[in-house]
Amino acid sequence: MFRLGIALAIALLGALALAQTRRYNVGREATPDEIRARDISVSPGGSGLPPGRGTPKEGRLVYQTKCSSCHGDRGQGSQYYPALAGGRGTLATDKPLLTVGSYWPYSTTVWDYIHRTMPYQEPGTLTADETYCVTAYILYLNEIIRQDQEMNEKTLPTVRMPNRDGFVPDARPDVKSKSKKR
Repeated sequence: MFRLGIALAIALLGALALAQTRRYNVGREATPDEIRARDISVSPGGSGLPPGRGTPKEGRLVYQTKCSSCHGDRGQGSQYYPALAGGRGTLATDKPLLTVGSYWPYSTTVWDYIHRTMPYQEPGTLTADETYCVTAYILYLNEIIRQDQEMNEKTLPTVRMPNRDGFVPDARPDVKSKSKKR
């Protein structure tokens, strides 16, 4: 359902762009291959994840090189950038610490966010392997996976996040039955 919604939005935007192209006689219609190349949606269940792999051990080096200047050596955050690790058990307190380990419900969403938006100064420049490595390292920092555990397009969706059940369930009947399967 999620990917269908994205596909519909892409189709509507494409139709609008085509109308503007014809109106102003500029540009051209995107080819199906160009549209597929930009469809980088990743669902909570893992559909859309590209092939790749990484372990926390490998991820530590990528993280130190590309992430630690903002998020700290161990994911503790800084004055200007959020913490990525810690905070478990703080959501119901007066000072909740929203981190990957305390708040995020799906490991695939972590991967997708990192892949699209990080590093901050050069968003979207991490390869799929680098993204799996960094995701694995952050999951390890939060004591969600072991240091030797490999994350890839098959294993990442199987990671059960600590706050997986901490969100209000979606009452739509077409979603409710699917969310139980995850």
